[in-house]
Amino acid sequence: MPTRPQPAIVGARVYLRPPRLADARAFLAATQASRTLHGPWTRPPDTPARFAAFVARYGDRRSTAHAGFLVVRRDDHALVGVFNFSEIVHGAFCSAYLGYFGFAPFAGQGYMTEGMALALDVAFRELALHRVEVNIQPTNTRSLALAQRLGFTREGYSRRYVKIAGRWRDHERYAMLAEDWRTLRRNHHLRRERSA
Repeated sequence: MPTRPQPAIVGARVYLRPPRLADARAFLAATQASRTLHGPWTRPPDTPARFAAFVARYGDRRSTAHAGFLVVRRDDHALVGVFNFSEIVHGAFCSAYLGYFGFAPFAGQGYMTEGMALALDVAFRELALHRVEVNIQPTNTRSLALAQRLGFTREGYSRRYVKIAGRWRDHERYAMLAEDWRTLRRNHHLRRERSA
């Protein structure tokens, strides 16, 4: 069975680490400040109780079904965004879903691009996945651009796929395979360090 990643995965400008209850104040403030950025596409935890449930699901290093990471800027430890692997399945499937969102005012500065490259490296090298799938609403141009920039391949369109903010939403389906990432990883000039 693949091992869960160490506490922090460090890149050139950002690092990834699991969420902690101590992050609640900063996370909830970032969520509040990012409502316009998130629009109709995502509903991050916005109360202390919802954040605690988020940490219980994605911050537990013993879980083999979920793995979550906060994207943190190295310079000042500001919360930049989130990457979550859900429904991790091994065996013949070796796959997971990846969800993500960024925080204002860091959008458009390349932090999430670096963070996603680090997250994909964890998925394929440490979690030993073969496939990572993202599902993105067609009007979410920033998220679509991020997935395309990293090299995800569009595989289809899912009508009324997920209920968000009380409405069933269509999604475009993209995937990245381990063999894709072995080639694409070089394009992202990925430099990883470990931090305890």
